Amino acid sequence: MPKFVTDAHRLIGPVPFDDLPEDPRPDMDRLGIQRAYVTHTLSLYSDAHAGNEALLALGDPRLIPVPVLVPDSARPVPSRTAPMVRLCPARHRFELTGPTTLRWLGRLRTTVAIDYEETSPGQLSALARQVPEQKILLLNPGYRWLRTIGELMAEIPNLWLEIGTVNTQRGVEWLAGRFGADRLVFGTGAPVLDDCGPRFLLDHLDLPEEDVELIATGGSLL
Repeated sequence: MPKFVTDAHRLIGPVPFDDLPEDPRPDMDRLGIQRAYVTHTLSLYSDAHAGNEALLALGDPRLIPVPVLVPDSARPVPSRTAPMVRLCPARHRFELTGPTTLRWLGRLRTTVAIDYEETSPGQLSALARQVPEQKILLLNPGYRWLRTIGELMAEIPNLWLEIGTVNTQRGVEWLAGRFGADRLVFGTGAPVLDDCGPRFLLDHLDLPEEDVELIATGGSLL
């Protein structure tokens, strides 16, 4: 079992139409997760600015804020930087490779996390061609898209993959064998998604201990 676990994809705050805990720390303690990169649900479902401001009030070094960016040509590029930001082009109705998004990313120079269902392989490839130095963490890839994911990882050297939904037999091992464990990142998507399953998967990977430790702490990305 890994000694230190970082959840690269966790939510904090209320979720519409569901009764879920707002504070992730009790569940993190129960599952042996020492640190988490968190996005506020307000930023996803309602007001990105309000959710991002709420992240600043967390004040816990275990919870690393991941603000949601909504590129807007009428606004300046945000001056505050974060180790990672989240983009939701489908949900917030903007183009991943539009001129404003590219300008903002070029100024911020930070890792971007994108849910697989928020974009497309074509858009991700286009982003990588236009901003080849951009680091991308692909969230919620699932396991039914492994061939497509493999093509993307082969084409985009700066693409990392969150493994929480790669819950098919030896799927993570296959990815590690082809692309290296350093490009795989542990994440759960909790509490909207289950966190017990990904944590169990991490503990039972058929990989060398050093590879499991690498995935558990965020690969070479975090």
